[in-house]
Amino acid sequence: MLPADPPRQTRLRAAARLGWLALGFVCVALGIIGALLPLMPTTIFLILAAGCFARSSPRLEAWLLDHPRFGPTLRAWRRDRAIPRRAKLLACTGITAGYAIFLATAAPHWPLALGVAAAMAACAGFIVTRPSPPEWSDG
Repeated sequence: MLPADPPRQTRLRAAARLGWLALGFVCVALGIIGALLPLMPTTIFLILAAGCFARSSPRLEAWLLDHPRFGPTLRAWRRDRAIPRRAKLLACTGITAGYAIFLATAAPHWPLALGVAAAMAACAGFIVTRPSPPEWSDG
């Protein structure tokens, strides 16, 4: 197999970088929406955005990691895979509220209700089993 020509590799790298950049902006937009809507998550989209920006724009990645409100949470996740206790509480409350709304509005048959409950419980279980950053343990 012949090696790919350098201009083609450069174009592929540039296209991949633009794709990561675009995905990063989409994740930031979803994170902003999540900050405004009660049941939509914020932090997971910003974690994804930071990962996308790490592959496309170190300047935008640094902007997210240095953000006064979201930066500490993003850095804690990167460093220790840690989630603050308050964020765990809010996430589990949102999951519970979302499930209650699902039950009340969709009136699902019991197999679907059980399947959704199991998926949401698995998400909540993942969240609560992550460590809490020591400096945020009390709040």
